[in-house]
Amino acid sequence: MSCCDAFYARALALEYAMNEMPAAATASLGQEAAPGIQRLDVRPVNAKEERQSLYAAREPVYPKLVHGKFRRIKWIIMIVTLGIYYGLPWLRWDRGPTLPNQAVLLDFAHQRLYFFGLEIWAQEFYYITGLLILSALALFLVTALAGRVWCGYTCPQTVWTDLMIMVERLWQGDRNARIKLAKSPWSINKLWRVGGTHLSWILIGILTGGALVFYFRDAPTLLSEFWRFDAPAIAYIFLAIFAATTYILGGLMREQLCTYMCPWPRIQGAMFDADSFLVTYRGFRGEPRGPHKKNESWEGRGDCIDCRQCVAVCPAGIDIRDGAQLECIQCALCVDACDEIMTKVGRPPKLIAYDTFRNLQAEKQGDRVPFRLIRPRTMLYAGLFAIVSCLMLFGLSRKTVLEMNAVPDRNPLFVQTQDGGIRNGFTIRLLNKRQEARTFALSVAGLPEARISIVGIEGNNPLIEVKPDDVRSVKVYVTVPHDKAMTLPASARMTFILRDSGDGTETKRDSNFRGPGQ
Repeated sequence: MSCCDAFYARALALEYAMNEMPAAATASLGQEAAPGIQRLDVRPVNAKEERQSLYAAREPVYPKLVHGKFRRIKWIIMIVTLGIYYGLPWLRWDRGPTLPNQAVLLDFAHQRLYFFGLEIWAQEFYYITGLLILSALALFLVTALAGRVWCGYTCPQTVWTDLMIMVERLWQGDRNARIKLAKSPWSINKLWRVGGTHLSWILIGILTGGALVFYFRDAPTLLSEFWRFDAPAIAYIFLAIFAATTYILGGLMREQLCTYMCPWPRIQGAMFDADSFLVTYRGFRGEPRGPHKKNESWEGRGDCIDCRQCVAVCPAGIDIRDGAQLECIQCALCVDACDEIMTKVGRPPKLIAYDTFRNLQAEKQGDRVPFRLIRPRTMLYAGLFAIVSCLMLFGLSRKTVLEMNAVPDRNPLFVQTQDGGIRNGFTIRLLNKRQEARTFALSVAGLPEARISIVGIEGNNPLIEVKPDDVRSVKVYVTVPHDKAMTLPASARMTFILRDSGDGTETKRDSNFRGPGQ
């Protein structure tokens, strides 16, 4: 059994243990769950009593609009994240006349990444690796503390699915209206509403794909090229790919992507423990569930009136009362729905709430335990995050504006000149990251009486000029006189020294000088 399966088994066993009494027989569909509260005709897509196969055909999910604290938080996060995504390519950042002025740009043509004042070259891609490691550790830490809040609030799939559902609701109405429309025969009204929904989804997909393409080339320039239909073919291809994936994943697949395609629901089971905040149902308080009549006593029964509002609002179509489940993204919309119902029937809120399994066990005994923020796994994740962050900051603080590589010739390793001297050839690659031309003097240390000659540059002390924000490769020959070369081993250590003629700064690179040996 995997860690994920073991966790869910323990979580389900714990919730079953808290449900001391069997659920009361529920009323037939269409009855009131309580005075003024209708019992919805909805059932979870994976009801525990019907789980027989690892796969089943998709059952359409029509989430009901709910109002409350967590729904407001999701609206705010959706607006902020979409605003950043669509607006970031249009922010400008002055980098001088020779560089693009887009604040965030993945410039594949010149093999570099611009992020506001930071410029990452292709040979510095390890910074991106470090950033990905930091993101993973942050995700592990957040999951250990508060479950799948990434999935429920900030995952792109969740954000765009929320947007697609909002558009669907605008065209077709809320849950009941959408179900009725889906079951009705095709008509002009249905064609108009369904067609308008899908056209809107396609438009969102095009805008999403277009925004993503703008991160790879100057946005105003590429937009004007799109309008003139003279943009590079690759831009149209990727726009179509990104638009199609947005439409399919956000509009059509929705929760199926999270359940069947995304690996994170299975990985995160190993991140939880008894002190993780998860959306939970207080079965010891809610059971036995059943409809509640006006003026009926609450004695001898649970607070859950089995209205199924928690199922109706769930974007994954599950019943949180069945316990911890793979499909739950911890969005807490069921919390908003249940709190609203509890307020209407005059019962305490938080029948469904964010809580830890350790506290649920304590509450069952009439006690309560504080939330344990500091525990081994959170300290491990936080410690690793701090270490990687320090390494990243150290690397960025030592980031240079000049780099030099020396690649020795492999065939032949050395050449004997007419006067008996030994000569090695090297390809010196200079990277000037400054926005101004620079001139360098090249010398060698560690070899007796070594002479340097640069192909294409005359003089005894040749200077190498490198253009602004550019790379230059030169062919360099290092020659050692015969009598000195005979005192050297077959492979002698040497150092190239590159001195900036402007400010005097030096950059060094070690290499080996090959010869016949003593």
